[in-house]
Amino acid sequence: MAPHRKSRRKHPRRASGPSSSAPEKGAAPPPLPPEGMRLNRYLSQAGVCARRKADELIKAGRVKINGEVITEMGRRVSEGDVVEVGGERITPQPYLYVLMNKPKDTITTTDDERDRTTVMDLLDLPEEEKAGLFPVGRLDRNTTGVLVLTNDGDLAHRLMHPSYEIVKRYRVRTEAPVKPDELDRLREGIPLEDGVARADQAVYVSANERREIGIELHEGRNRQVRRMLEALGHRVVGLERVHYAGLTTAGIRRGKWRRLDPREIRRLRRLVKLKG
Repeated sequence: MAPHRKSRRKHPRRASGPSSSAPEKGAAPPPLPPEGMRLNRYLSQAGVCARRKADELIKAGRVKINGEVITEMGRRVSEGDVVEVGGERITPQPYLYVLMNKPKDTITTTDDERDRTTVMDLLDLPEEEKAGLFPVGRLDRNTTGVLVLTNDGDLAHRLMHPSYEIVKRYRVRTEAPVKPDELDRLREGIPLEDGVARADQAVYVSANERREIGIELHEGRNRQVRRMLEALGHRVVGLERVHYAGLTTAGIRRGKWRRLDPREIRRLRRLVKLKG
């Protein structure tokens, strides 16, 4: 385990070597139309939160337009309006979509009160581009592999919502061999404290190695893969997410990242029934 640092870094740590893609601007959100933009959508494009959560902020009276507290749904923002959330002025930012190959000993969060390394520390980006960026879902500190980060609140919300059944695949290494009947049990369902968890697929990665298996899920519970194996009496010694929503880390070294290309962004949005 890395030694505890006594003081927080004033600047984000840069990943060693060049990032996996040349710097380029994020995809710009649509401009405000002549009739204005619904307030909840405006908050989403500013990276504040998804639209559903934005509605809650509006109802709670935490949003102002031109100094006026707004609580009714359907209010529109026009060019020149000043929008504040919790007293802080916000503006829509260009959308940014990042694919990272998450390393071990890294926390999947935007900030850590114990000053441990987070995935944000690995992003060699200007602060204005990192503003509003957050990881989609969560990987354990020592789980590696595919991780998406974005400031597109609507896309992130839908990717994490169970109704869209986003496919996730993991490569799991256990201390002891996994028996064939245990693969069957993973597919049939493992009782956990938060309900029965089932793998869509559970197979050996290699016919000659029973300590390494592949698991496919569409659920996204906390520590689900580890808990399923632990319920069978197995200690997980290695866990990598190798596939998420059709994305892999092919060509991205551990701890590195790249921007998603327009084709990948369109496919993700179609996957969760968003336009564009």
